[in-house]
Amino acid sequence: MRTATIKRKTKETDIEVTVNLDGTGVANIATGIGFFDHMLDLLARHSRIDLTVKAVGDLHIDHHHTTEDTGIALGQAVKQALGNMAGITRYAGVHMPMDETLTRVVIDISGRPFLVFKADFPRDKIGEFDTELVREWFQAFAINAGVTLHVETLYGDNSHHIAESCFKGLARALRTAVAIDPKAVGEIPSTKGSLGG
Repeated sequence: MRTATIKRKTKETDIEVTVNLDGTGVANIATGIGFFDHMLDLLARHSRIDLTVKAVGDLHIDHHHTTEDTGIALGQAVKQALGNMAGITRYAGVHMPMDETLTRVVIDISGRPFLVFKADFPRDKIGEFDTELVREWFQAFAINAGVTLHVETLYGDNSHHIAESCFKGLARALRTAVAIDPKAVGEIPSTKGSLGG
């Protein structure tokens, strides 16, 4: 089983993340941020990655540190669970609809971390959650997972739907990209012969 646990503790946050890439999408999420919990829950459900997140952060200041540091820890956990990446599909892309919203998410588990994020949110907040933190989370995740990630909302009017389509799109892209390709079991999907460095 491709699993990993990452513990990250700073003066701002105390986070523990466990992933099982070969799971069924079971989620056990507690960050203290309701909307963020919802996004991570659907990320697990639609990626079929079992995900446990326990985060305690300085929410009396704002949600930034908890959101970003959870992205860092989750990215590190996914990277660790992938190991040498032998046999993975590597590339995946999806167009994710959410009512009036459509978002394109494309991923390359390349070992070359990079994020292109293009989404405009009509509102500054979804409940108490700052919409600018969606990009912050994706940045932290992509850099620490070592993936090239392109996220672009093509159109949409509702901030909740835009955020949800981004997370669901990532989930479905991850689901395909981390899957073992039955035609390439044990092979590193790179002409270099290695990924991740």
